[in-house]
Amino acid sequence: MTTALYNPLACNGHGRENAAKLAEVLDEQISFKDIRETKISDIPAEDKIVICGGDGTISRFVNTFGEPERDIYYYPAGSGNDFTRDIGENGVILLNPYLKNLPTVEVKGKSYKVLNGVGYGIDGYCCEVGDEMRAKNPGKEINYTSIAIKGLLFHFKPANATVTVDGKEHKYKKAWLAPAMNGRYYGGGMCIAPEQDRLNAERKLSVVLMYGSGKLKTLMVFPSIFKGEHVKHKEMVEILTGHTIEVKFDRPTALQVDGETIKNVESYVIKSAVVTEKEKELAEAK
Repeated sequence: MTTALYNPLACNGHGRENAAKLAEVLDEQISFKDIRETKISDIPAEDKIVICGGDGTISRFVNTFGEPERDIYYYPAGSGNDFTRDIGENGVILLNPYLKNLPTVEVKGKSYKVLNGVGYGIDGYCCEVGDEMRAKNPGKEINYTSIAIKGLLFHFKPANATVTVDGKEHKYKKAWLAPAMNGRYYGGGMCIAPEQDRLNAERKLSVVLMYGSGKLKTLMVFPSIFKGEHVKHKEMVEILTGHTIEVKFDRPTALQVDGETIKNVESYVIKSAVVTEKEKELAEAK
């Protein structure tokens, strides 16, 4: 039998409804359970476990239970689905290879495993505003692109950033974005780090800086992020890679970890996982 762990909050409150579509994919008996109220240890060992939800659901799962000791599958039932967009797979996916050796971010004294990435700057601001809109109108579909455009024009002010990658310091004025990425996508289809490979042998991460430009120039370039073409604007976009990345802003700004908002953040540190030589060889052989 299959136990489907669904997140009722996924996809703006349509998580249970979307999870039910799993029955159209799997020709077997399915028991649906709320992931918030279920312990993995309570699920029979012979059951196939399928997580149904969005990227935030996977993130909460791995941050709650850690790396799984048994096979865990995933059925996308969220709104953004940047994880499946990144790996190029659909349907029911074996999660285990992607939950191994995840990077860890430290924010305001707490640590989180990172599935896709950490947004800092206007991306964190968008999540903060989106949360406020959702609280006022539960179930409302949030248009983050619209929030970003309004933020760029009127509400969000860039900060000066100090970025340290593997001990080397870099400084940027008027930083609009400073996300650190484990995958290529975030924000529901933004290809912010087009060259990032979440399974790269060295487990390097990418930090993306969009900086130095005025509101109108930033607004003109911003839509190109969806196709990863913003990287062509080298006068205002720089991507650095490394194992330990620290980003500091000169004023508190909202930050998001796989869509989870943390307010009033002055800095974060993200570190790649320690990878053995054997694991490097296996990754390089793929």
